Amino acid sequence: MNRKRILQVVLGIFGLLFFAAVLALMQFNDPGKITDQMLAAIYATLGVFLLLAIRNPSAHRSLIAFAGWSNLAHGTVMAIQAYRHLIPPRDLLVAVLPISMIGIILVALTPPKERTATSGNIAKSSAMS
Repeated sequence: MNRKRILQVVLGIFGLLFFAAVLALMQFNDPGKITDQMLAAIYATLGVFLLLAIRNPSAHRSLIAFAGWSNLAHGTVMAIQAYRHLIPPRDLLVAVLPISMIGIILVALTPPKERTATSGNIAKSSAMS
C-alpha cells in the first residue's frame, strides 16, 4: 500500500472518529457537559473536513497538518494539566495518548509540498541573481 492510500485510510478512520464527537452534542440537557459540547462541535467539524480530504489529500495539505499539530498541542496541554493535577491522571491514557498518537500519525503522513514549475523557475532566477 502506498503512502497516499495509507493517508486516505487514516483520514477516513480519523474523520469518522472525530465526526462521532457529534454524539456529545446530543447531551444538551446536561450542564456538566458544556465544555465537552464546544470541543465536540470543533472535532465533528474537523471530522467532516478530513472526510472531504480523502479524495485529494495533497490539495488539503494544510488541513491535514493543522489536524495533526492541533491534536499534538491539545495532547500537550492535557499532559501538563494531568502533571499539575488539574485533570485526573487517568486522562493521560484515556485522552492524551490517543490524541497525541493521532497528531503524530497525521503530521507524519502530511503530504509533501507540491513543487510547481514556477516555483522551480523562481528558485533558479534567485540563485542566478
